Amino acid sequence: MTEFSWIEGAIAAARPQAMAALLRYFRDMDAAEEAFQDACLRALKAWPRNGPPRDPTAWLIMVGRNAAIDAVRKTSRHTVLPSEHLLSDLEDAEVEAAERLDSAHYRDDVLRLLFICCHPDLPATQQIALALRIVSGLSVREIARAFVVSEAAMEQRITRAKAKIGAGNAPFEAPGPVERAERLAAVAAMIYLVFNEGYAASGKAVEAKGGLCDEAIRLARLLLRLFPAEPEMMGLTALLLIQHARSDARFATDGAAILLEDQDRSLWNRGMIDEGLALIDKAILKRAPGPYQVQAAIAALHARAPRPRDTDWAGIDRLYATLEVMQPSPVVTLNRAVAVAKVRGPNAALEMIHPPWRPA
Repeated sequence: MTEFSWIEGAIAAARPQAMAALLRYFRDMDAAEEAFQDACLRALKAWPRNGPPRDPTAWLIMVGRNAAIDAVRKTSRHTVLPSEHLLSDLEDAEVEAAERLDSAHYRDDVLRLLFICCHPDLPATQQIALALRIVSGLSVREIARAFVVSEAAMEQRITRAKAKIGAGNAPFEAPGPVERAERLAAVAAMIYLVFNEGYAASGKAVEAKGGLCDEAIRLARLLLRLFPAEPEMMGLTALLLIQHARSDARFATDGAAILLEDQDRSLWNRGMIDEGLALIDKAILKRAPGPYQVQAAIAALHARAPRPRDTDWAGIDRLYATLEVMQPSPVVTLNRAVAVAKVRGPNAALEMIHPPWRPA
């Protein structure tokens, strides 16, 4: 750990809220990103000398906004200054900004930022790349490496995504209850895609994409902090934690995948599993089941079994049957067939996948 690693941690933790607020002020993704980078550079100079501010997030928002506006004013001879309602005013001090960070106003800012990255006109790959760049702050090089493309190609992908969002006049007003629920579902799906991109990696790609799982968990925890009583966010976070807890046991030294029943369970991260189990147990008490909770409950039954033969396959069968109703797909049916084979034998499983032919 470096002498100033606490600064890196504080900046990383502050990024979503700071970027969200700056985007609301300037209504331009590039301008918000430049303002945040400028604030980070000033933090690297000021914080080691003066110590950490009372609220690093509020400090970065205030400094980034003021620096961006100063830059505009310096070039005002050549550029028309944006109207006041786009830039907001400069009377806010750090104390006021810090107080506002605890309100729903800033919660909506972060949710809006995440939702903008999930613009419906963007393909999933661009949504993920944009979220990793804008919300998580990963470099273009890191994202390109994860997706196994060149930096130039990834830069173009992110640039096109920003352009499409800019042309689409994305709304910056606080979302209402209905829209908030819709945004929450879209953002959760994006986080799930980020995780799957890393989790599905194998061979040499594991090292390049492994960090995506950690980043997805970080984003899920962020969303859970914004909506601590939302059972589906508990379910999603629990699912990612339990799945990722098995990462050290999923591959052999030669890179070959190891099946779940053959994994060395002593290598599973019990801390992550316990956190996930606590979350899914809490979500179930809400009595508002959803697909993420059901998937997390399935993962929990695997995690709770000390040995493969102790797995509650009957319970897993019932949960997959529930998931088939909520979110029907061939993959869900195939996974349920595995559980059915364990409980009722291979013939019953085969009938699910290939029903016997009957004359009309």
